[in-house]
Amino acid sequence: MMMKNNEGKVGDKSRIVPVSIIFVVLCGLSFYLGVLFGSENDKFVSIISQRSVDFRKESSSISSLKNNSTSFPECDIDYQDFTPCTDPRRWKKYGSYRFIMLERHCPPVFERKECLVPPPDGYKPPIRWPKSKDECWYRNVPYDWINEQKSNQHWLKKEGEKFFFPGGGTMFPNGVGKYVDLMEDLIPGMKDGTIRTAIDTGCGVASWGGDLLNRGILTVSLAPRDNHQAQVQFALERGLPAILGVLALHRLPFPSNSFDMAHCSRCLIPWTDFGGVYLLEIHRILRPGGFWVLSGPPINYERRWRGWDTTIEEQKSNYEKLQELLTSLCFRLYNKKGDIAVWQKSPDSHCYKNLTRDTYPPKCDDSVEADSAWYTPIRTCFLVPDPKFTKLGLKSISKWPDRLHATPERISMVYHGSPYTFKDEYSKWKKHVTHYKKLIPELGTDKIRNVMDMNTEFGGFAAALIDDPVWVMNVVSSYAPNSLPVVYDRGLIGTFHDWCEAFSTYPRTYDLLHLAGLFTEESHRCEMKHVLLEMDRILRPDGYAIIRESSYFLDAITTIAKGMRWECRKEDTEQGGDTEKILICKKKLWYSSIKVSR
Repeated sequence: MMMKNNEGKVGDKSRIVPVSIIFVVLCGLSFYLGVLFGSENDKFVSIISQRSVDFRKESSSISSLKNNSTSFPECDIDYQDFTPCTDPRRWKKYGSYRFIMLERHCPPVFERKECLVPPPDGYKPPIRWPKSKDECWYRNVPYDWINEQKSNQHWLKKEGEKFFFPGGGTMFPNGVGKYVDLMEDLIPGMKDGTIRTAIDTGCGVASWGGDLLNRGILTVSLAPRDNHQAQVQFALERGLPAILGVLALHRLPFPSNSFDMAHCSRCLIPWTDFGGVYLLEIHRILRPGGFWVLSGPPINYERRWRGWDTTIEEQKSNYEKLQELLTSLCFRLYNKKGDIAVWQKSPDSHCYKNLTRDTYPPKCDDSVEADSAWYTPIRTCFLVPDPKFTKLGLKSISKWPDRLHATPERISMVYHGSPYTFKDEYSKWKKHVTHYKKLIPELGTDKIRNVMDMNTEFGGFAAALIDDPVWVMNVVSSYAPNSLPVVYDRGLIGTFHDWCEAFSTYPRTYDLLHLAGLFTEESHRCEMKHVLLEMDRILRPDGYAIIRESSYFLDAITTIAKGMRWECRKEDTEQGGDTEKILICKKKLWYSSIKVSR
């Protein structure tokens, strides 16, 4: 049958058949791409990684990348504490709803500062570990707000040229040691290696995390850049692990089921507001059987309410709301004494199975990825741990220090991850670190304390340094296969990050930066100059960078490093050869030549 179309032309009904075929093909193609770029993201990234490996193999036959000689100007002296993605100068652009202005808001490329961040006038090489835990140079962190506002709580005190850290805090007037002693009585697992990783939200100057280090517990101290002026910078100056961050609209940059314990000491986070989203995030990052510790309002409200500028009825209501929310998330009140209350996350799936459909907050559906944590909004639902992982909870995971070398169950989530690749990676990095110590004799001594592995896989570099007086921040690229759960299951700490942006820390906070193949893997996305300038910002004067890279990039890196006033030398790897080399760089100490206008 012939028919006319709207333009009066003759059409053939038989044309419907090929159009239908095309439609089916397009649907199939879109489904395939959805799988490839969605749930199978790790496999897609692994293809890119494999191409990077192939590129390394071919690079020996390619001439080196060249970069024109350059030098970078000094930033103004008022940029001495510059944190590009959490810059107070930009806060007014964002509202205060749920602390959004304190989250990461990185400047666009055309607004980036291409200058060298100066140290404060009078900056000195930091006091060495372990003495640094108790004191630091005032001129290195010349901020008086905490000292003036918290002097009665003994967070820190200024005497002469130094700040001293007596171990006080709002909720531990008798000292942090007594406070943690009481906590150990409430949680026996703190004494026998069951608890290894912890997170402290609203950390102050990280005295809690510092005390736990002596007890074999590694803590990520977390605080935003706010009116407390440089909490995280004080922590890092002391040689304690810390990172800028805030519970707000987005997830924290950590994988699910990772921390053994979370802590809040009068951190004033409104836990029951906004549908309980902040506790939902604590639930996500705590491993099954993990503990949440709270001191301060509304705990012990019967005795403390008068000092909180409130009423006993209001605080009682707040406590009941908190207990109801925690129960709905399958936490149980584990122990309580004085000002400290401890809840435990369900160690297994029984509680979750018994929840009714009308429970609030609801359980998340299968479309919510538990480990997606880079600019991922917090959902108003809670995640049930994957039942296929039977050795994820505190009851079954190895105790520290055996945990470091036990093959994590979640290695099966990583493309090509297996017990063999896990053990091979550790063996490889043990040899690499032995070689590094020959190239940098200070590595392994008290001259190097704060270390970052900028693109780790399973944490092998950190594991090889475990007996040295260092701690290591393991960074997994937000574009790489997600191996950070493996890092945490080993009893190490780390974070997701995109090196096309600034890292969430203050200037001059790391003694050593290590990278292996980062430019090979990320040069198609990130401009080398910006990555190196960010390394310069966060590296302490007289600090080192170990750059293990394809020979193709080393000349260009050396040129940029010279423009940043670094001194670099090229070294062979353990195996020798020309395909891959090691660049050992040292950042010079210099002072601003820019006069401050008065």
